[in-house]
Amino acid sequence: MSTKRDEIITTTCRLLELQGYRATGLNEIIRESGAPKGSLYHYFPEGKDELTVEAIAYSAAAIVGNITRVMDEHDDATTAVTTFIRQLAGYVAASGFRQGGPITAVALEAASTNERLRLACRDAYQAWQRPFADKLRPAYGARAERLAALIIAAIEGGIVLARSEQSEQPLLDVADEIEQLLGIREDRSSLVPNP
Repeated sequence: MSTKRDEIITTTCRLLELQGYRATGLNEIIRESGAPKGSLYHYFPEGKDELTVEAIAYSAAAIVGNITRVMDEHDDATTAVTTFIRQLAGYVAASGFRQGGPITAVALEAASTNERLRLACRDAYQAWQRPFADKLRPAYGARAERLAALIIAAIEGGIVLARSEQSEQPLLDVADEIEQLLGIREDRSSLVPNP
């Protein structure tokens, strides 16, 4: 059972993803969530920034759950990573290319001018990298963290391109290239010791 607070957060997540930080106003959040104005300030007394930080954390946790689920479904790291990216491509396409980057707009719009939001975006991106790094670590050792950062960067860029081009192909291309990159290492892993 969702609470009014949860409804405010999920509405904020949706609006931030669809239209960005600056275009998302508190009055719109109140109207879209059906929450009384007083409840928004009751739950988020510090206003829009506090609510945005909560929305970023909420989105981050949901995505970590999705990444972790896919990583756990596959023994092979390459298959796990590329399956996640291909599933994401389908999700972005199914949304009419309106969804798929829940914190991208906030990171681009506010992270350079708002330290609180920058830190929330940083924490979200780092949280998304962890399940990838954990899956990659047995085959790639110390490179796992760098590869996880590369994967997140490629996914985020792929989402921007997919939404701009109205095509899932950029994300499918990201999956294919990551598959090649990771597959080369796994093919050689029996010959080359982990760094």
